Amino acid sequence: MPSITSQYLDRYRRLTAGDGTGALLPVTGAQRRFVLVRSLDPSGRPDLVPMFFAFPHGTVDPARLRAAARRLAARHTALRSRPTVVRGTPVLSVGEPDVPVTRPAPAPGERPADALRRALASWDAQGPPLRLFLVHDEEHREDILAVVLDHAVCDGRSLARIVEDLGAAYAEDATEVAREETEAERVAYRDAVLGQLAAEERADTPGAAAHWADRLRAVRARAEPPRPQRVPDGALPTGAARASLPARDDRVPFPALLDACRTAARALHGPGHVVPLGYPWGGRPAGAEPVVGCFLNTVVFPADTGQDPAPEATADAWWDDLDHADAPFDAVVTAVRATGSGWTGGLDGLLTVDDDSRRPPLRLGGVEGREVHVDGRPVRAPFAVSVTQGAEIRLRMVWDRAALADDTARRAFDALTGALRRPHTP
Repeated sequence: MPSITSQYLDRYRRLTAGDGTGALLPVTGAQRRFVLVRSLDPSGRPDLVPMFFAFPHGTVDPARLRAAARRLAARHTALRSRPTVVRGTPVLSVGEPDVPVTRPAPAPGERPADALRRALASWDAQGPPLRLFLVHDEEHREDILAVVLDHAVCDGRSLARIVEDLGAAYAEDATEVAREETEAERVAYRDAVLGQLAAEERADTPGAAAHWADRLRAVRARAEPPRPQRVPDGALPTGAARASLPARDDRVPFPALLDACRTAARALHGPGHVVPLGYPWGGRPAGAEPVVGCFLNTVVFPADTGQDPAPEATADAWWDDLDHADAPFDAVVTAVRATGSGWTGGLDGLLTVDDDSRRPPLRLGGVEGREVHVDGRPVRAPFAVSVTQGAEIRLRMVWDRAALADDTARRAFDALTGALRRPHTP
């Protein structure tokens, strides 16, 4: 039987046969996952990736910013392409590089963060995948710039490039990007996606299906979904906690981060459950141009909250997983469901890891923006952990208050930070 990736490529080729416009581009397995997740959401809410930067008031020129964002989108096909489904086939529909710069005003008594949260909550999935929001913070004499993307057009590795290129475009005097440059990048982007799909097709094997079916078989026995909590009127829908730990010369090994998340899951669900944790992994295919896009696959780690295994056992299991990490997410879900599991692909936790040396500051007109957080935004899982390693280890956990009580989530965060404070075996 043809693999899911092979079937997708066949449908895409039939859909675009004889079409020389290049207006419909194929999507990677990572992008198919976001289309699947969106289809399972009753509201059709897309996953958004926002970055927030504070600038001294008056230093950002909105007209120049919009022109720069337009040039940015013209140079990167993914940033002017809308994820959609045509005759049952997920594709990217290439559009014009129109990037709106909106200035939502806080209502009386609101803070700038409230206006930004409201703007993101009203995101129209039919609009452009890149949008900018500029809000004035009168109290601190700052302007907060939100650079927001549909996750289906970018992954974490694209963010540094987007920030760098937006700053460079803002410094330019040119008004348009040459059509030849735009077309060359579109071809490079399409080739990169086809290269990624070829790699996924090679990885989508019976052996990979058997590996993930065995690894995730027990996910069916995971904790029952938490009983919905009542979110107090006026409270933010999500909670957040942060901590900083001393940096390590060798960085915290990834299996140790998985073990720490396992500890947090045990604090949330109790012992004896298998909690599916998702993390991004992978990269662009060999030889591909460094295009902006969504290429990182979501790999699932079955966190057993029972007796903690030795760190070596976690590391060994993780290394085995990496041998099959290129299998696309929808193929993994299909393999697990073939065992009789009722798992639909939902994740109970998310883990992302970043290196702060790879996150350049956003500079507009020679002024460096200060990256800030806006809490209270929706989270796709009951909890999500982000780890930034650099001069120090910065930990951040957010949770869905409709699924987890604050005191329970904070105990889980304390357990996570406690696990990372202990010495780790490389």
